[in-house]
Amino acid sequence: MKLITAIIKPFKLDDVREALQGIGVQGMTVTEVKGFGRQKGHTELYRGAEYVVDFLPKVKVEIAIDDGLLDQAIEAITNAANTSKVGDGKIFVMDLADVVRIRTGETGPDAV
Repeated sequence: MKLITAIIKPFKLDDVREALQGIGVQGMTVTEVKGFGRQKGHTELYRGAEYVVDFLPKVKVEIAIDDGLLDQAIEAITNAANTSKVGDGKIFVMDLADVVRIRTGETGPDAV
């Protein structure tokens, strides 16, 4: 099993969710986060004063999936979140040692 963590632009969340549901992903956890990478923030003007926004709003999507869906999930996220502009985000993939469903006690892929 794998844990996919994708950092994407907030307005792309619905597209990513629909793409993942289309390949059979059943659940995900979404968190609103702030950060920057190569984009390095930007400058804004507010009431005539210029200020720097270092941390940009992003969305973190976490998905626990079976190894067989990994390539499809990465492709679905990449295609759905892509705007071809700086700041589209990143996808991190980590091994997931175990998963336990609290209600039933199921473990492994059955718990996902």
